[in-house]
Amino acid sequence: MSSPVDQLVEMGFPPNRAEKALVKTNHKGVQQAMDWLLEHSEDPDIDTPISQGHVLSDGPGEGGEGSGEGGGSASKDLEALSIKCDQCGKLLKSEAQAQSHATRTGHTQFSESTEEVKPLTEEEKKEQQEKLQKLIKEKRQARLEKEKKEALEKEKSRRKGGREMVEAKQRMEMREAKKIADLKRREKEEERIAKQKVKEQIARDRLERQNKQFAKSAASSAAAPAPTSLAKPNPSQVQKLKEYRECRLQIRLPDGSTLRNNFAATDTLRAVLTYVESEKGLENHSLATAFPSKLFTESDMDLSLKEAGLLPSAVLIVKKKLLPG
Repeated sequence: MSSPVDQLVEMGFPPNRAEKALVKTNHKGVQQAMDWLLEHSEDPDIDTPISQGHVLSDGPGEGGEGSGEGGGSASKDLEALSIKCDQCGKLLKSEAQAQSHATRTGHTQFSESTEEVKPLTEEEKKEQQEKLQKLIKEKRQARLEKEKKEALEKEKSRRKGGREMVEAKQRMEMREAKKIADLKRREKEEERIAKQKVKEQIARDRLERQNKQFAKSAASSAAAPAPTSLAKPNPSQVQKLKEYRECRLQIRLPDGSTLRNNFAATDTLRAVLTYVESEKGLENHSLATAFPSKLFTESDMDLSLKEAGLLPSAVLIVKKKLLPG
């Protein structure tokens, strides 16, 4: 915000007069200083610098240099009493007023004149005061508009910065969420591939055992003497052979659920346990039977289902291994 001196200078008063008016009115405000300047604008010592300690007179005839006796008045008539603007014809009392006039109008051509500047009438003083009041009001309004515009721009900038910060935070959170989702997707895919590999290995082992069993059976049949007659096989024998080649298992899990699957008679207990662990994601478990009650140990895991006496069907229980204490 501009100082009282700056405000008075903006109104057209010289800086020296503005400072003197504020001192004379005890710095009671721009309005009182402006009133004082209008009242004392015709004082002969109005432009005397305040730093020299001169005291302004209360009127144009008190204590002025023209009040002395003798021949001083005759010499005064020959002196320049004002400064005239050659471009607009305005009479100015001092160089300070001429400089102020040049600043406001842009005029640059001045000359000394013997014409005396006439004092302002009451109507002129009132008119000038109204103009000054209007100018003050316009400048105050312009300043308020400027401050309002600056505050609006500042608020817009603050809101824009806040939106950008929120958007940046949201983008960061979305990137983090995407990274987590991609990681989980990769882990799930790796787990699926691992399970698939286990299943494929079980299938290959089963096929290999079946091929070996078939090759062994074929070799035994070739070595046996040819039958004397083509007798029709006994249905019970066919059924028994089928039962020995396949085992139907019902597997009870620790959480109470059940798995059902058919295995080859030559599949081992370890292959069954590997299948259960890959299907349910279990670790460190063992197999047991309920009737008769039997817990298969590590040394039993290489037994085939046929050797374990689980044909043609059986119920197995999956139990958690007890870690050594």
